[in-house]
Amino acid sequence: MNPLYILLIILVYFGLLILISYITGKNSTNDAFFKGNKQSPWYVVAFGMLGASLSGVTFISVPGWVEATKFSYMQVVLGYVLGYFIIIKVLLPLYYKLNLTSIYTYLEDRFGTTTYKTGASFFLLSRIVGASCRLFLVAQVLQLVIFNELKVPFSVTVAITIILIWLYTFKSGIKTIVWTDTLQTLFMLIALGVAIVTVYNDLNISNIGLVNYIKDNALSKIFYFDNIKSGNYFWKQFLSGAFITIVMTGLDQDMMQKNLTCRSLKDAQKNMFSLSIILVLVNLIFLSLGLLLTDYASANGIDAHGDLLFPTIAQSNLGPVVFVFFFIGLIAAAYSSADSALTSLTTSFSIDILEIDKKHNEEKQVKIRKQIHILISFILFLSIIFLKYAIPGESIISQLFSFAGYTYGPLLGFYAFGMSNKLKVKDKWVPIVAIASPLISYGIDWYCNSKGWKLGYAILMINGLITFLGLLILSRRKQD
Repeated sequence: MNPLYILLIILVYFGLLILISYITGKNSTNDAFFKGNKQSPWYVVAFGMLGASLSGVTFISVPGWVEATKFSYMQVVLGYVLGYFIIIKVLLPLYYKLNLTSIYTYLEDRFGTTTYKTGASFFLLSRIVGASCRLFLVAQVLQLVIFNELKVPFSVTVAITIILIWLYTFKSGIKTIVWTDTLQTLFMLIALGVAIVTVYNDLNISNIGLVNYIKDNALSKIFYFDNIKSGNYFWKQFLSGAFITIVMTGLDQDMMQKNLTCRSLKDAQKNMFSLSIILVLVNLIFLSLGLLLTDYASANGIDAHGDLLFPTIAQSNLGPVVFVFFFIGLIAAAYSSADSALTSLTTSFSIDILEIDKKHNEEKQVKIRKQIHILISFILFLSIIFLKYAIPGESIISQLFSFAGYTYGPLLGFYAFGMSNKLKVKDKWVPIVAIASPLISYGIDWYCNSKGWKLGYAILMINGLITFLGLLILSRRKQD
């Protein structure tokens, strides 16, 4: 397809997002940017969070994982439901009771300023890396299908990617994102449906039926109980899925900031419950697409695997219409997580690190917040350029969850310790525990791998446990 046509599609797409930003950005304040004035309908938040939860990782990588891991990823997804239940019953009531803007303010009240700053810093590191990886993915695709032919350097492609996000988030932040994510989730699901229908028809299996074809296929095996040493052993993946949800949703400012825009705790809980059910179904559909794409590639002699499977088939074999839907779906999936990441990073740095809400009046707060928004955008730009030249692109997405296990582990330990007892800790020593825990976890993972044990995502639980024990060592006395 002519790159100029694709560029026109992108401009129209972002024109819609900027229009939504203009409508929602009237009379913008810091309360609108950080909390959406607490007026977001819960069902809109739930639908938009679906796209942010899935992101470009699911859109590209999950279909590509089927060939190597079959449907074992569903064991992790089922664990998500348990994680969401804990968020609904434990974390959301805490956040609404304390009326938080940044969820890490809890750490200051519970432990002290040093722990508070440490927790916020780990979130900032985690989200900058995560958002950079997702934006790198979409920038690579833009470069491949548009800008290479137009002789545009990759750095310019990245700058355009960041600027487009900044344009529709700088004014009203989370208030705008609640609505733009809804639109982007819709586009992503339409792209998923178009791809499944097209591949299903091209495989000529209508006489069998889609459900029966998937059910009887060897690639659709979900449960693995036979080898406890394996990385796909059921209980490892199920419990890891629960803890991944707790830390990457419940202890993540990005995801929780959307929930905190709901009108009440009850609405936020309805939002999370609905999301947990829909997320299971949509992930199953993505895995089903991966199965169909794997069989399609095999039947047509296409040498494409992993993250390259879906893009290769969409671009070269399914026709221009499907490729347009694929492209829009990829952009929607990537940007629905990246835009909220930019907003949440701005929120956390402004509130947790600079404490603008405590030090400045409203007018000064708005000015500083806008400056931070630009600064975070520039940091994301530099991070993506670093990924381009320092790390092979095909390995980035596959390592994203592993990286999260090390950076979110200390947050898991902080909150688990804080909510399970009333012990105080020596606040000034907490950063040492937070840094040591991931390093010790990495050593344990390396040792287990050398002995044939695959910890996989379970490293998150180990990391959190080490942090918990470190805080226990630092504890001094019970609170009055």
